[in-house]
Amino acid sequence: MQPTDSAQPRSKPNIECVPFGKTPDGVAVDLYRLTNRHGLSAAITNYGGIVVSLLVPDREGKLGDVVLGYDSLAGYLSKSPYFGCLVGRYGNRIAKGEFKLDGQTYSLAKNDGENHLHGGKIGFDKVVWAAKPIPAEDRVGLQLQYLSPDGDEGYPGALSVLVSYTLSDQDEFIVDYSAFTDRATVVNLTHHSYFNLDGAEADTLGHLLTINSDTFTPVDAGLIPTGEVRAVKGTPMDFTRPKAIGADLGSKDPQLVIGHGYDHNWILRRNREGLSLAARLMGPRSGRVMEVLTTEPGIQFYGGGWLDGTIRGKQGKVYRPCYGLCLETQHYPNSPNQADFPSTVLRPGETYRSRTVHRFSIAGR
Repeated sequence: MQPTDSAQPRSKPNIECVPFGKTPDGVAVDLYRLTNRHGLSAAITNYGGIVVSLLVPDREGKLGDVVLGYDSLAGYLSKSPYFGCLVGRYGNRIAKGEFKLDGQTYSLAKNDGENHLHGGKIGFDKVVWAAKPIPAEDRVGLQLQYLSPDGDEGYPGALSVLVSYTLSDQDEFIVDYSAFTDRATVVNLTHHSYFNLDGAEADTLGHLLTINSDTFTPVDAGLIPTGEVRAVKGTPMDFTRPKAIGADLGSKDPQLVIGHGYDHNWILRRNREGLSLAARLMGPRSGRVMEVLTTEPGIQFYGGGWLDGTIRGKQGKVYRPCYGLCLETQHYPNSPNQADFPSTVLRPGETYRSRTVHRFSIAGR
């Protein structure tokens, strides 16, 4: 789905569905395009809950795609560093692929060296979700549902998951998560779009980023948090004021060396319950601004340093280092093995709930 020239006002929000191919085992996959009254649109496939495109106007009113990915299902099936997908059961890493819960040790799939990453070898990004449009007067949405069976990738309990993507007439792209289990387990759901607010014509090193955080969780060589909570002041991790992403990348700071740039969890400042501002990103060439608000306690800023130019994405574009960045709202990595981190345990009778809002605007307006 290619961008149109400009945002066009519509009488009401709209959702369309077209075939998007089949999985290797023959399961049909669909692509849903959500469009709000202003012409903003999101194309989402029920394979992995992937946001295939997100069209947002620039300062001239021209629509452009602000997420990396592929034009067809084949790309996502063959080689994808989690482009645009839903991540679960556990977003980010769990050390050595194991955790203890209620006195029992659970062994998970190891798909990142000796560690467990983003739900394992067949996480929520690699399954077909049941999809249902959810139209409304001032917004349009898509509801996705999946039942992860007991023992899936090593996790205990059957986990029923419901995720809704919504595009509002206030130019907000909203992700709502809920889940419940029949047995105690751990859950940490997130979304993994690679954003480039100027389009994927160049890197994001000139994007201005602010993160509403005074502290982060340093990592070891395996990108596992050490358990320390460290102040960002005086370090390259300080985004308390707008800063170009590439400003400090020349630093020899050990954390940047380990992460191949930025690939860390920031602890968000929170002064109230519910949604709080987590981050603000501005593309200097396009003027597009994206504010990220969330109910989560942390955000993983990944600068795309591991992109190496071997992936050809939409329209044949080559994705080089830092051509896209991720702002993954979450609980902290490896929380099941860190008693001092906010708990990710979900028990029968409880409901997991999380919300993240991506609010788009134009700088200076």
